Amino acid sequence: MILRNFAVIEGCDGSGTTTQLTLLKTRFEKSETGPPLFTTCEPTRGPVGMLIRRILRGEVSVMKETLARLFAADRTDHLYAPGGIEERCRRGELVVSDRYSPSSLVYQGIECGPSLPRRLNDSFPDPELLIYLDIDSGAVTERLEGRKNLEIYEEPDFQARVRDGYRKLLPAYEKAGVRVLRLDGKAPREKLAGEIWRALGEMPICKESPG
Repeated sequence: MILRNFAVIEGCDGSGTTTQLTLLKTRFEKSETGPPLFTTCEPTRGPVGMLIRRILRGEVSVMKETLARLFAADRTDHLYAPGGIEERCRRGELVVSDRYSPSSLVYQGIECGPSLPRRLNDSFPDPELLIYLDIDSGAVTERLEGRKNLEIYEEPDFQARVRDGYRKLLPAYEKAGVRVLRLDGKAPREKLAGEIWRALGEMPICKESPG
């Protein structure tokens, strides 16, 4: 099932998903047209999401399968809790998330095989639009070198596998009816922001919005 009015931005660590979400929010705040925008991210800032963030920082250790289940639990709250993604989309907001189930299928698929992540995420709706920021391992390494504290997945060999995982995964989303936009994550961030803006503008909620 596709959840209308819902878009996600995906990519390797260091690909710029968070930067682009921030630029998008700023541009929407300055715009006098378009639907109400709600930006969000995974892991969330809820209790399960905050535990995941501690695990990713290496502060807490759990089994790989446990982490996969925690991501699914956090996503359940993200979607269905009061004020969550599903409710906002239903009432006519445009929701854009920095990461969603594709991240679990790729990252946890590498960690514990594809079967468990697929089973945990099977019942979640797909986004209407999936924006993928593609960068090679050399660019990932260069960007991550500038970070003071790396998370458990932020090492070049793992990120090369992540990139390959996304390339194999995206056609399945297209087959399911999701509009997938592949962008060069090494392009200037302003250029990327413009392409993302145009892609969102093609969503029915944006075309139907007054103004």
